[in-house]
Amino acid sequence: MKSTLPEILAPAGSPECLTAAVRCGAAAVYLGVEEFNARRNAHNFTIATLSEAVAYCHARGVAVHLTLNTLLREDEIDRAVEVAVQAAQCGVDALIVQDVGLCRRLRAVMPDMALHASTQLSCHTPEGVKFLRDVGFTRVVLAREMSRAEIAACADLGVELEVFVHGALCMSVSGQCYFSAMLGSRSGNRGACAQPCRLPFEPTRENPRPCPADRAALSLKDNCLVSYIRDLTDLGVASFKIEGRMKRPEYVAAATAVYAAAVRGETVSEAELERLKSVFSRSGFTDGYYTANRDGGMFGVRRHEDVTAAAPVLKELAHLYEKETPLVGISLSLTVSEVESRLAITDGDGRTVTVCGDGGVIATNRPLDPARAEEQLRKTGGTPFYVTEVSCAIGEGLTMPMAAINALRRQALEELVAVRSAPSPIACDISALPPTLACQAPSKPKCVARLANARQWSEELTADAVILPLSTDEDAIRAIAAKTAVGVEIPRGMFGQEENIRKQLAKVKEAGAVFALCGNVGALPLAKEVGLTAVGGFGLNLTNREAIAFYAERGLDAATLSMELTFGQMRRLTPSPLPVGVMVYGHQPLMLTRNCPRRCAGGSCGDCHGQGITDRTGTAFPVMCSGGCAEVLNSVPLWWGDKMDEIPPADFHLFHFTVEDAGRCAAVLAAYQQGGKPPAAITRGLYKRGVE
Repeated sequence: MKSTLPEILAPAGSPECLTAAVRCGAAAVYLGVEEFNARRNAHNFTIATLSEAVAYCHARGVAVHLTLNTLLREDEIDRAVEVAVQAAQCGVDALIVQDVGLCRRLRAVMPDMALHASTQLSCHTPEGVKFLRDVGFTRVVLAREMSRAEIAACADLGVELEVFVHGALCMSVSGQCYFSAMLGSRSGNRGACAQPCRLPFEPTRENPRPCPADRAALSLKDNCLVSYIRDLTDLGVASFKIEGRMKRPEYVAAATAVYAAAVRGETVSEAELERLKSVFSRSGFTDGYYTANRDGGMFGVRRHEDVTAAAPVLKELAHLYEKETPLVGISLSLTVSEVESRLAITDGDGRTVTVCGDGGVIATNRPLDPARAEEQLRKTGGTPFYVTEVSCAIGEGLTMPMAAINALRRQALEELVAVRSAPSPIACDISALPPTLACQAPSKPKCVARLANARQWSEELTADAVILPLSTDEDAIRAIAAKTAVGVEIPRGMFGQEENIRKQLAKVKEAGAVFALCGNVGALPLAKEVGLTAVGGFGLNLTNREAIAFYAERGLDAATLSMELTFGQMRRLTPSPLPVGVMVYGHQPLMLTRNCPRRCAGGSCGDCHGQGITDRTGTAFPVMCSGGCAEVLNSVPLWWGDKMDEIPPADFHLFHFTVEDAGRCAAVLAAYQQGGKPPAAITRGLYKRGVE
């Protein structure tokens, strides 16, 4: 019988980690193959070893979720579909997907496969959850930065929820980090993150205090929600996810065992928590996001004492998974007649195997005692099974050797393992394609200026359209709308603000706004609800034509291409199902984070006033806070004003203004229009060098 308890979903970055997870109580594991998974540096699996892993897990009643959770380029979609088909033939239970273009293709190729929306889709609002539900995802992995109240608001919406309960916290909202890509061409969205956030960053000197020695401005402690498992269960969360596909098996064993015990309602001792902290932590654990206590105490680094604490507990933790754990309940029925002996074993899923042997013989001394036979049948040690019930029907006066009973038991258990291990392929039609949408070549590009505030606008700003923050005063919108087309930017971080955003959208539309920039899956339905034209922002991470078609089918009217594409890769996306744009200027956002990095030194979100953080070389990265979130910006602006002829065809050019004043904004646009020389310190972004 299937458990009604929430699922413990454990990481399996290697076969040994998979064994540790299964033997320590995981109801499901998640793992990747060599391609298209967000932990490319984990051991990972091949298709051949994936088949073995699925068989091993299914024999023990454990589900397998395969991660296909990276962004895909135009030339990678077909191969990703092939990998998904191979995984479906292995019998995996679900695919974890980030790229909505891949989602679109998989829904056509394998409509019966369970698709889980990766946390890389940055979903953190009820409208986002409903949007992903309606496009075919059966589960949504929520953003890690959500509070209890925000998780509760996403429950009971007709789709399973998965919540990270333990492990490393990225400083950035997943899917919204471009730091590693911009600094070293290693994209977190493609599984190659170099983790620059774990390096020492400090608030700029205007901050009265530096970060303490056990903190860094972009490094958070590991998440630990074991104390809230009952609470999360009551909210209706279906799956509790443990981070750690790059971690060692002892970590997987410790974390899985602790959370499995908590799910069963057992008390987790301080000693167990301390052991879990010893095997891996960064200055301890935090529950700051769940409790909404987002302060400096959430920050932590991997100290020397954290590293040395692991050694004494590793051997102890290895014992947790050194032996087979009986996970599957079975009932046995032995029948002995003079003609034959027959043993039937039934598991909790209703599968039955029956084996037969020689019949019993008339006993010369004592007939076979049913209690003695049951004792032998209950000996299932070293197998995945434990016995729940035994019945014995032995013909009158008959007996048979214990060795024969043991042989029946061994044969039946082996056959049951084989039956449970056999793959259950999902039906696939690799030739099936989603509908073809009409495409159009780009027109002459329009100039769109995204402003951080209305003060950056002036009549010298020669743009075809202006994007203002959603929080902009309605009078300011009216004044600017009288001069040019005005749109508003829906915040990429909408944590707990959905109703306020809905009301504000109605107000700005009345004031004259005609379109909305949507950088999150939850923003699009809000824009369409009030009748605004919806333009996709860079935060949607559009890297292939299928992804553009996905959003075109759901009401998006135009789209900004990913900043992680090269110009050559962009050219492959036109003609396109939607008008597309390219960001051509700006201090590009490197991170969207819910915890302002300046808090590591005891500051509060909103005290930045144009300040930011510095790295160990003294390079300064501006930080801009608004709406409860912070954006870390690149230290120098993207610039292509002197090489406009190299920019691929596009319907609009996006100028992403942040720290500039009104005069500078106007001067930048004029320089682009006149082909002026670039400033001394610029970046060409990733448009030439690309990312891994």
